[in-house]
Amino acid sequence: MLYAPPRDIPTTVFASLPERYQLGDVPNAWCDGQPYGTHRGSLLEGPSFDREGNLHCVDIAAGRIFKVTRDGEFHLLAEYDGWPNGLKFHRDGRIFVADYKHGIMLLDPASGRVTPYLERANLERFKAVNDLFFAANGDLYFTDQGLTGLHDPTGRLFRVRPDGEVTCLLDNVPSPNGLVMNRDETILYLAVTRGNCVWRVPFNRSGGVAKVGLYIQLSGGGGGPDGLALDELGGLAVAHVGLGSVWIFDADGEPVYRVRSCAGRHTTNVAFGWPDRNCLYITEAESGVILKAELEVPGKLMYSHQ
Repeated sequence: MLYAPPRDIPTTVFASLPERYQLGDVPNAWCDGQPYGTHRGSLLEGPSFDREGNLHCVDIAAGRIFKVTRDGEFHLLAEYDGWPNGLKFHRDGRIFVADYKHGIMLLDPASGRVTPYLERANLERFKAVNDLFFAANGDLYFTDQGLTGLHDPTGRLFRVRPDGEVTCLLDNVPSPNGLVMNRDETILYLAVTRGNCVWRVPFNRSGGVAKVGLYIQLSGGGGGPDGLALDELGGLAVAHVGLGSVWIFDADGEPVYRVRSCAGRHTTNVAFGWPDRNCLYITEAESGVILKAELEVPGKLMYSHQ
């Protein structure tokens, strides 16, 4: 089905990774294992806000985690032997990191120490975890992506209960990436990067999944959907790597906005943030910047199909 062209929303640069933190074109194990053409200087992902309105993000290949203050300044929180990919705050203030090399980790922001939280599932190592999401009841959902794709659709979606119970919910995903739940947390949206789509993962009353389906099919971009975020009206923001855009869909999955990067084309991840969640913040890995897009209504998007 075809829709009217989505309206454009421009971006500005909110913060730029300082030159001293750029790796440059040097050998790097993470970059060398990715598809040819992956940017090598930095790879920013995982934007997440703390209670004071500071934005946190990761630089995967360099094993760094940053805090970006409201004035756009980068502050190094941690640098360690790992490949941090996703980052989220628990409601108790703890920082959880999806580390591509090690598994799910915990970061102490005071000391910068990164320690293991979950390195295995039922004694088995992960392929390589990617991103994570906390439900209101404390359940942790995360994706185990590795190098899966259409040639190897064995990526996994996991859930960890607060009591430590680990369940593999899906094991047939061609490159599971970003994830977020709908407002009442009965459905999980899952970015499937190599399928260039977003899956809809409904839950039944027993907590299992049933009738998983294709929710949004994208095209082009040289990559696919990466990070996801939900707005106040239940609309979905989808970062499209390789296309330099974030698509915003309403709660019915109809495209209503296209947020265009004013920098590079590797728009990897998104987060709604201050003031009053009326701005969208986007990590753009190619140029090592964080972009900012002003929304039309504080805390919401004004959907208009006229």
